[in-house]
Amino acid sequence: MAEPVTSTDSQAGGSLSFPGAGADLAAEASSWLAYLTTQRRASLHTVSAYRRDLTQFFAFLSEHLGGPPSLEDFSSLLPADVRSFMARRRNEGLESRSLLRSLAGIRSFARHLERNGKGKASALTAVRTPKIARSLPKPLTASAALDVTKVTSHSGEPWIMARDAAVLCLLYGAGLRISEALAIKRGDAPIGKVDMLTVVGKGQKMRSVPVIATVREAVQHYLDLCPYVVSAEGPLFVGAKGGPLSPRIIQLAMERMRGALGLPESATPHALRHSFATHLLAGGGDLRSIQELLGHASLATTQIYTAVDSTRLLDAWQSAHPRARR
Repeated sequence: MAEPVTSTDSQAGGSLSFPGAGADLAAEASSWLAYLTTQRRASLHTVSAYRRDLTQFFAFLSEHLGGPPSLEDFSSLLPADVRSFMARRRNEGLESRSLLRSLAGIRSFARHLERNGKGKASALTAVRTPKIARSLPKPLTASAALDVTKVTSHSGEPWIMARDAAVLCLLYGAGLRISEALAIKRGDAPIGKVDMLTVVGKGQKMRSVPVIATVREAVQHYLDLCPYVVSAEGPLFVGAKGGPLSPRIIQLAMERMRGALGLPESATPHALRHSFATHLLAGGGDLRSIQELLGHASLATTQIYTAVDSTRLLDAWQSAHPRARR
C-alpha cells in the first residue's frame, strides 16, 4: 500500500483531490483529468463526474485493501475486488444506470493508464456490467409543449417569467439541451433577423441550428424586460441577482408547469428536446437532418425516435380503429 496524499505532498496536477489514494495513483488520476480538460476538451460536468467516480472507488479500495491504494495495487486488482465495489454501491442504493456510468469512468481511467504504460487493470474489463433496458424518450404532445413554453404558472416578476419562457422555447423550438441554452452568450442572442444559432454541445462540438420567429420573439421579449445590462461575452440568461442562470431554476419552473397543466413527472426540460425530435419526425423530417439538429454523434442515437413515433402510431390505432376497440 502507498502512503496517502497529505497536505505536504507536492504531486503535480492537484493530487490532493484524491485523499483516499496513494500519492502515485492520485497524481495519475489528476493528470488524467487535466488531460480530459485540456486535450479532450471534456465538459466541466463530465470531469466533475469522473473525479467523483474515482474518489468513491479509491475510498472503497482504501477500506477494502486496508490502506490507500497505490498504482501497483490498482493494476493488480482482481475481479472479486471490482464485484465487491459494485455490491457495496448497490447496497448504498445506487441504481444500475448510475453504477454503469460510474464503472465507465473508472474503466476510462484504467485505459488511460494502459496507454501510458502505467499498468493494466484487466479486472475492470473482466467483470460483467449491469444490464440496462433502454427506455424510450417520453415526449410531450404538441399542445402540451406549446403550453409549457408560455410559463404562466407562477407569480414571479414579469422578466423572470419571460426568461423562463425564452429558455423553454429554445429547448422545444431548437431542440437544445438545457446546458446548451444556458451557455449562449449575450452577443449571440438569436433575435431580430438572426435565424441561425451556433451551439456548443457535448465534447465542445459546435453545430448550427435554425431559430424560428416565435423563439426569437420570446428571447427579445425577455431582453426587453431584463433589468440587468450584460456584456456581449456574458450569459444571455441571468438569474434573479444578475449572475449566470442555474439549470435548477428552469427545472423548478418546469415542475410548476407540470402541476398547473396536469402533466406527468416525465415532463422535464429535456423532454422538450425529445418532443422537438419526435414532432419533427412525425411531420416528415428525415433522420439525418434531425441528427444534425440534435448534435448526435451517431445516427443510432437518433433512430430511437423512430421507435417513439411507431409507439405513438400504435397507440393512435388502438384508440381509434374499430377492430382495436373490439
